Amino acid sequence: MTDLAAAAGSGADPVEQGINLPAPSMAGAKSLEDALAHRRSVREFAPGALTLAEVSQLMWAAQGVTAPERRTAPSAGATYPLEVYLVVGKIEGLGAGVYRYLPLPHRLEALADGDIRVPLAIAAVDQQWMSQAAMVVVFAAMFERTTVRYGQRAERYVHMETGHAAQNLLLQAAALGLGATPAGAFNDAEVSRLLHLPVGEVPLYFIPVGRASR
Repeated sequence: MTDLAAAAGSGADPVEQGINLPAPSMAGAKSLEDALAHRRSVREFAPGALTLAEVSQLMWAAQGVTAPERRTAPSAGATYPLEVYLVVGKIEGLGAGVYRYLPLPHRLEALADGDIRVPLAIAAVDQQWMSQAAMVVVFAAMFERTTVRYGQRAERYVHMETGHAAQNLLLQAAALGLGATPAGAFNDAEVSRLLHLPVGEVPLYFIPVGRASR
């Protein structure tokens, strides 16, 4: 890819083509109970951009490392089949494009530049409201990481884990006062093509995130 690291600002590494995220906060302004009470599905977004600090907090909530071999969401046998992608449109200090979250260094790896929110929304059975979100978080999974240990039962475990991680992200969005909605209707093959997913990796869940319009 070209020029994306430069667009990401001074925190970007032009060699590794990515950006280090700010350290996540471990003490929020809202309680868990407050976040649960205010979580809503939001499909109307204001035009404002998200901050890198907000993106950092959201990624940490979804798949952040909390201790050696431990993350914020439980994983069957600590096999960690999930991969988290960001389809970025409006984030301060970050160019539009596709990024992958790397949990251990708490870093974004830049994969492709350019805003693909509209074609992604089209691939999601033309749910155009998604393209108005500042970013779309895409959960994908490499099932083989879990099937090697658990066989056919692994499919169930991977889907459970996706739900754990997605709910973490949704609650974190609510705690930050952001709007977010999970979506599961999309054309798998087209999403895989748009994100250039590796062979064997399957898209499972979308969560568009942005500033709520009200």
